[in-house]
Amino acid sequence: MIVTNDFEVRVGARTLLEAPGQMLRVQPGDRIGLVGRNGAGKTTTMRILAGETQPYGGSITSSGPIGYLPQDSREGNIEQTARDRVLSARGLDEMKKRMLKQQEIMESTDNEKHRDKAIRKYSRLEEEYQALGGYEADSQCAQICDNLGLPHRVLDQQLKTLSGGQRRRVELAQILFAASAGSGKSQTTLLLDEPTNHLDADSITWLRGFLAKHEGGLVMISHDVELLESVVNKVWFLDAVRAEVDIYNMGFKKYLDARATDEARRRRERANAEKKASALKKQAAKLGAKATKAAAAKQMLARADRMINELDEVRVGDRVASIKFPEPAPCGKTPMNAQGLTKMYGSLEVFAGVDLAIDKGSRVVVLGYNGAGKTTLLKLLAGVERTDGEGGIVSGHGLRIGYFAQEHDNIDVEKTVWENTLDACPDAGQQDLRGLLGAFMFSGDKLEQPAGTLSGGEKTRLSLATLVSSRANVLLLDEPTNNLDPQSREQVLDALATYTGAVVLVTHDPGAVKALKPERVIIMPDGDEDMWSDDYMEIVELA
Repeated sequence: MIVTNDFEVRVGARTLLEAPGQMLRVQPGDRIGLVGRNGAGKTTTMRILAGETQPYGGSITSSGPIGYLPQDSREGNIEQTARDRVLSARGLDEMKKRMLKQQEIMESTDNEKHRDKAIRKYSRLEEEYQALGGYEADSQCAQICDNLGLPHRVLDQQLKTLSGGQRRRVELAQILFAASAGSGKSQTTLLLDEPTNHLDADSITWLRGFLAKHEGGLVMISHDVELLESVVNKVWFLDAVRAEVDIYNMGFKKYLDARATDEARRRRERANAEKKASALKKQAAKLGAKATKAAAAKQMLARADRMINELDEVRVGDRVASIKFPEPAPCGKTPMNAQGLTKMYGSLEVFAGVDLAIDKGSRVVVLGYNGAGKTTLLKLLAGVERTDGEGGIVSGHGLRIGYFAQEHDNIDVEKTVWENTLDACPDAGQQDLRGLLGAFMFSGDKLEQPAGTLSGGEKTRLSLATLVSSRANVLLLDEPTNNLDPQSREQVLDALATYTGAVVLVTHDPGAVKALKPERVIIMPDGDEDMWSDDYMEIVELA
């Protein structure tokens, strides 16, 4: 259970949310959709509810375990295996290590006293392990991971060998594994920020069913409308204009209707009030011309102002970022040629001997199962990572690369929005950069905001903004529509459709593929190349 007390959220000098009293409550059985435009404060509010940071004003009271999935999951010991990371949710990983240590002593020592002591310790640990469901836990862990698209072979790999998408699914599996503990009702409050990122269609379907049956509390940020409709029974709408939260005790479909009704009512009331206020002001103007009527005129003007000020504020239409990709710089016929690209993690081969020629203006989609190396391929093409072996990238005449990383690795979270932009675009004029950032909805105090406090959607917009001034003629885009609200996503799709340079795209979003109108497809991990066919569209969401 989580309860806020006179809750206030700020970033810099900007107030994102004020919730007086104990307005926000998360109780067992509450499945709350936290919604609002990008930048309204959803991710910041979620971090505070999770105890990751403190509110500007007020306090948070919580009881029971909390499972928090941030948008950027980079926590944990990267030397740990995926299986141990999931099992750590119940402390079973450490218990297994202690059992193995006692077992080694039992098998290796010649000292009878040491052996007897190890036997007693092992028996005590095994009894505790069994009481915590340890022997069933391995099977349950594997089942949850499988449902989230993590194959069995991944469970015994170290986290450092996994892709960003696999790492995030391991974190989600750990949280869901913890929430499944015990035979009674779950006491875990789940706080999930865009939980469907990196999930394929089958995994999303399974997750919907899991969350719909979850008996503890749940607060979820998601742009997946189907997920919200099937899971949510309450909605918190963060209004960026009023810095307030509207609470709807209903499912998501009914909330959409209720909010539309609320907005229509506010517009009607304001129109009527403005009409009456205008009439009062005209009458006051007539009276004010006579000295004896000046007091009455002043009262009429005050009444007219009260009529407007006492109304609920009409929500102004959300601003939308003006997202356009750069005008590509001139280049040769084949600006990029990749030969024999290979990636290894220790003895684990991700892919080997991949060849790829990127011609001027070509449009390529990279497909493959989760963990097949799609993101790694883009990192090699971008020069962020080096190929293993003798392969490499041959740069053609005029090559300029623009790389969009799905994990926002190109953003320094310790620096401000403005500092990140200057680093990414050192040759651009400052006035031009301010205009560019303004088009992407970064202006005023937002420029001085630390990038680490931005929401996932805002980080996406910042990353896209830095691409624009690059004049790149080869764009490497890794899930560019992740975390975006519907309006911003449409802007990205329009930008994809009109960009005239070359694009190599990794995405689970069928809309992004349709906007790109690809000519070729690369199937990972083998690197097989084929001409694009609409038959491939069936596997985009599964890739």
